[in-house]
Amino acid sequence: MPDARSTAVALAKRLTDEGHIAYFAGGCVRDRLLGKAPKDYDIATSAIPEEVIRIFPGANEVGAHFGVVIAKSHGHHVEIATFRTDGSYRDGRRPETVSFSSPEEDSQRRDFTINGLFENPQTGEVIDFVGGKADLDACVLRAIGDPAARFSEDSLRLMRAVRFAVTLGFEIEPATWAAMCGHAAGLARISPERIRDEFSRMIVLPKRARALELLVDSGLIHHFLPEVLELIGCDQPPEWHPEGDVFTHTKIMLTMLADDAPLELCLAVLLHDIAKPPTRTLDGDRIRFSGHDALGATMAEEILRRMRYPNDVIESVSFMVSRHMQFMNVQQMRVAKLKRFMAVPTFPMELELHRVDCASSNGFTENLEFVKAKQVEFAAEPLIPSPLVTGRDLISLGLQPGPVFRDLLESVQTEQLEGRLTGREQALAWVKERI
Repeated sequence: MPDARSTAVALAKRLTDEGHIAYFAGGCVRDRLLGKAPKDYDIATSAIPEEVIRIFPGANEVGAHFGVVIAKSHGHHVEIATFRTDGSYRDGRRPETVSFSSPEEDSQRRDFTINGLFENPQTGEVIDFVGGKADLDACVLRAIGDPAARFSEDSLRLMRAVRFAVTLGFEIEPATWAAMCGHAAGLARISPERIRDEFSRMIVLPKRARALELLVDSGLIHHFLPEVLELIGCDQPPEWHPEGDVFTHTKIMLTMLADDAPLELCLAVLLHDIAKPPTRTLDGDRIRFSGHDALGATMAEEILRRMRYPNDVIESVSFMVSRHMQFMNVQQMRVAKLKRFMAVPTFPMELELHRVDCASSNGFTENLEFVKAKQVEFAAEPLIPSPLVTGRDLISLGLQPGPVFRDLLESVQTEQLEGRLTGREQALAWVKERI
């Protein structure tokens, strides 16, 4: 089966054979010049949508207003868009009108110079009307034309600028940066879902801490996650946090996560201390944050719900935030409680959160090492084995479902987890004694 590039080259050739201009456009050109394998290919063409559909029967016209058609070949989907010029962007999201145009005009409507490049698929020649090649060589992110106009047209470009700068390791050109800072309030016109999607792509990047810094320094984060700003300057007990304030601590933790850390873990790290500012008190000379884990879980849920995250992500993150302080007690936990603590689906992520929490501050590893040793010790059987006694057994003994019923089942499980009850008959006899 042809790969994505070969497929896209063949589609472009069919357009040129029909007398049309057909160039690769945008990210696939940028990535090839950076030595990366493009994930997909987009084609920009002089053919209007009706002609594209005639040339590729069965293609889907997904954006008639914008002249965008999806052609399918050998399992690959290639977006084919007619060269166009955009009209006014009154809502800060999309143009009200478009008109079909030339490659030069089409390049001018795009966001950043590195995304405004074209490539002749047949020869590999790069067509550059916007200076994108020089900016790629210089590792600079620059808006095309007037930066303020580009960000006013589509305010989501503010978030995309941060993501591209962090993903590519580029510096943001001064005029572009100034326009980002000056137009940060434009995010108010963007739906929470679109902001969430861009933020999610940033927070899982290896350089996620730099993304956070750029969002803060530009003022963008004020418009979708202002609670993070309260972490700046929130000082902590130096004996436990010699690294500095809560914001510094959080950034260091984000840096210490693995490059492929899952979204839920990255969000939990970002929000694990989100309630320290509102819970900060002074007990003499001692700084305390009593209850910041419980309040933090509530705040994390509110924040993620506001950003329209899925329920499963919200539940996992808020649960991890609620438990992140419990690791200090693992060595004092009874076996049953420890096994229940370790048995939850989020525990591997919680363990990593605890690792970077300590490594970024006091360097305390005893609890981490204790839990890892227990993981080895408990590995021979499930942490929560099949119950020795069920509710049906209790009903057959004459008990009615209720609080006592539930407590008795939990007590049996505790004895089982502690190793004091090992068989069904023994467990039933234990229950009968207590009835």
